[in-house]
Order: sequence, then structure tokens, then C-alpha cells
Amino acid sequence: MRKGFIRKIKPLKILTKEQVEAIHRGTLDILERTGVRFEDEEALRFLENSGCYVDYKEKRVRFPSYLVEECIRKCPSSFYIKARDPKDDMRIGGNTLYFMSFAGLRTCDLYTGETRIPTLAENDEAVRISDALENLDCFPSYTPYFEIEGVEPCMLCPISTASRIRNSTKISRSAQVADAPIWDIKMAKAVGMQMLGNMEASPPLTYSEDATKAAFKFGEVGFPVFIAGGGIMGATAPATIAGATISNNAEMLAAVVMLQLIRPGIGIVANDFVFPMNMRSGGPRFGSLESALHQIIFNQIWHEYYGIPTVNAAAGASNSKLADYQNGYEKMFVALTAALSGANIIALHGGVTAELSYHPIQAILDDDIAGLVGRTIEGVEVTTETMAIELINEVGPIPGHFLNKAHTREWWKKEHFIPKVADMLSYPEWLKKGKKTALEYAKERMKEILDTHKPTPLSEEQDKEIDRILKEAREYYKKKGML
Repeated sequence: MRKGFIRKIKPLKILTKEQVEAIHRGTLDILERTGVRFEDEEALRFLENSGCYVDYKEKRVRFPSYLVEECIRKCPSSFYIKARDPKDDMRIGGNTLYFMSFAGLRTCDLYTGETRIPTLAENDEAVRISDALENLDCFPSYTPYFEIEGVEPCMLCPISTASRIRNSTKISRSAQVADAPIWDIKMAKAVGMQMLGNMEASPPLTYSEDATKAAFKFGEVGFPVFIAGGGIMGATAPATIAGATISNNAEMLAAVVMLQLIRPGIGIVANDFVFPMNMRSGGPRFGSLESALHQIIFNQIWHEYYGIPTVNAAAGASNSKLADYQNGYEKMFVALTAALSGANIIALHGGVTAELSYHPIQAILDDDIAGLVGRTIEGVEVTTETMAIELINEVGPIPGHFLNKAHTREWWKKEHFIPKVADMLSYPEWLKKGKKTALEYAKERMKEILDTHKPTPLSEEQDKEIDRILKEAREYYKKKGML
């Protein structure tokens, strides 16, 4: 099983107990009085038969407060998920932090910011690189790219899933669009793994037919489910952080209720992906303080108050169009506050420009950020040995030193974090060795990974079954007129 990082420090909280309860009561009020729109007749009937109040004309579901709180209590505080290789199994929840890849529409030039559609070979290579990264634990849907050259839109999700299964043994999340769960579930079963299901809201306060049909499918097979909102403060959610929290909570608790009614006790991990609107451009403002504060509150409510594992995904997106200083500080700040406040998964690796582009070199750079963030929450060990009082007394003042001590040889590798692609040279060494930047070191590491890293392959039978499922998917979409 993947170890992740174990949080040994007290989670950061910024709300009082009274404020948390006020937000929870406000959320219950929205769910009971306004409700949530469900665009699927089957979901409306199911929720009505389960005790909700349904207006079929408006497709609006109103949730009794007692039912919401009962379903929250049914959610496990942690759950196990099986990978293709047991070394990549995960237990999501508690004080364990994992890192998830991000995704982008296209690949990009890291120096100019210009984007283009990647090839399938580039997609496969990017997955292989992610498989090799020490601090990257799992994948979201359609990773790494939303578009692949020569692949029809309806086949993107099945082909993307097949690429991740073939080129990595790490856990993946399924997609919910265009009946993608049908093929994702079949492929996962074919190789003896589970996937994270997916049920995402369409803010404000709406669930599409795709989302609820996916919920039924994942509930039927018992795969744990990743739920998400994704409101934009000032556009599809209130401009205030507290208001956006209540709106987002209402959307996501509606998913909790539906999933727990479908399959009581099913594992759920709740994703926070809320951004402020850039009032000058009309787009989301990524890498922002407001997103970081929203995540802190989200973790305090969902992880601490509800006892439900959390994902924070805002760290994966940057306003910067390049692999530059801005990209680094935006990602680092949002990821660090997410980790300090109790997130169980942080989506980080590979995103360059919002959700518009991804690059494997950026993922390699981000793996160092993940290592720094993870090492931070592991805290500091304070024991007789680490305090080293007798050693300090032994060495004494100048000319004493600690370089030749066994204690130093034993502890520096345990205590000191060493990034893999940062420039750590002295200035004279840097001049002598070609003035390399972190970006150039990351390029070298990418080449090394592609030259040496071989993901655990599928068996011949498994590989043929994946091909058969993709062929079945293509025939299915042809019959539906989508190809």
C-alpha cells in the first residue's frame, strides 16, 4: 500500500465551533427550502421514494435535515481502494495525505505558453512519467490531457482510462460523461482493480443526468466515489467565502445523500474546487488566497466536523502560462495551506495554465513541491536522540563541530528534505556546470525516466480484454450516432 505522508501536526483551523455550526445550519436550510435540481427522472423518483420532497415540474429535490445528517453519519471516515498492483493500494482518510495528478486540455511549450493537441504517444509517455514520480499517488479522470490527436470526443475517456491502466499501476478516478463509467468499470474489473467513481455537480445547485447515472453505476459495484462542486465565487456561487462554502456544501451534501441511499456506507471523498471570479476578465482566478481560505474552511467542516475524507484541487491550477516563479508560488501556497488544514488528497502535478494545459516536466517540478509539503506536515520528532543534548555537550563551542559524528551521518537523511530537480549548487559550481535551472534539471529527469522506467505491464489476456472493451465502446457510440 502507498504510504503517503502522515500528518503529525494539529490541523490548521480558522473558524470557531460556532461558525462551523452556523455554516452547517445554513447548508441544511438551503437543502430543505431551496433544494437541488436533478435532471434525471430516475434520480428524482429514487430520491422521492427515499424520503425527499420532489417537484417534478422544476426537477427540484428538497432534502429533510434529518436525512442529510443521517447520511453524513453513514459515510466512513476512511476507506480502502485496490490498485492494479498491491503496492499502490490506498487507504483514503484519517491523517494520511496523498497527491493526485492534475490535468489539462492540451500540452504546451513551457517557455512560450503556446498550446497544441498532444498525440496518443505523448499521452502515454506522460502517464509513464507520472507512474515513476515518488510523491504522485493517483490520477483524476481524463489525465493527463482532455484532448488527444485523432481521438473522437466520445472515445477520449475510455482511451484515457486504458492508457492509465496500461502505463501505470496507480489508482485512477473515473469520468462521469457520456456513459464513461460503463467502460471504466469494465476495464477496472478486467485487471482486478477498483477505481474512484465520480459524481460532480453543475453549480449552482444542479446535477446533470450524467452525474446521477454515474452514481447509480458506481454504487451498484461498490466503488468509492469522488464528489465535487466547482463553483466560481461571484458567478455560480456567492462572492463571499462563507456564502460560497454554503452553496458548495449544499451541492455536495446532495451527492452524499444520494450515494448513501444507493449504497449505505459507500466510501466518499469530497473535493473542494472553488475559485473566485476575476472580475476584470470574467474567468476563474487560480492560485488565489480566496481559494486557499475556502479550502481551509472546507477541510475544517468536511474532514473535522463531518468526518468525511477530503480532496483539495485548487493547487493544480495556476494563472501563469509558463513553468515560472508565479506558477511555483501559487501552487506551493495553495498546496501548503491545504495540507496544513487536513486535506487527504491534493491535486497538484502537471497543470500549467489553469485547466488549459499540462506538461510532464511541470509534473516533475511539482513532485518536489509535493515532497516539501508532505515533509512539512510530518512535523519534527522530539526525542532524547533528536534533541542530542549529550552530543551538544560533548562537541562544545568552537573549534568543535558535528561533521564527523555518527549522529550526523544517521540523521541528516531522515531530517533534511532534498529536492530532486532544484538547483542546489554553490555559485562557483553553478557557473562551472553550465548554469542549469530547475526546468533544465526536470527535463533531464524526464529523459532518464523515459529511458529507464518500465511500468508493470498487463498480462497478455488483460491487454486483449482492454482492447475488446474499447472496441465495444466504439460500437456502442456508433449506434448512438456519436461516431
